[in-house]
Amino acid sequence: MNWNVLAALAVVSVGGVAVAVQAPVNSALSRAIGNNLFAATISFGVGFVLLLALSTVRGAVPTLGDLRVAPWWGWLGGVLGALYVWSAIYSVPKLGVVTMIATLILGQLVGAIVLDAVGAFGLPVKEIGWQRILAIVMVAGGVILSRL
Repeated sequence: MNWNVLAALAVVSVGGVAVAVQAPVNSALSRAIGNNLFAATISFGVGFVLLLALSTVRGAVPTLGDLRVAPWWGWLGGVLGALYVWSAIYSVPKLGVVTMIATLILGQLVGAIVLDAVGAFGLPVKEIGWQRILAIVMVAGGVILSRL
């Protein structure tokens, strides 16, 4: 395994921990202010400010021309991220962090297998094999086990 792959695995692992920690932190914010939708708004607002500051410091702010060439669906990432943050805030008090994250991963895998199968958004097509289906079934089993 080369350095780039190891670095990517490490970065995404840290991202996974961040997702697990973010859900209860945002849920606590929601309880404190009494509004899960506004808690998601605050979460995105703080993230926006941080990312804007980092982009500015790095000199990575695109021009208006750069933004115009982005495909229309490229703007949906924020909408999808907002849906994730709100769904986590809503569900973590009802399910707990483990079940929420397991269900999140199950949803990600179901979506991912479809995206891979059709080569969505310019990705290379990856066929649906029994190993991938078994992986999804095993995660579904994990969701069930986390609720016992």
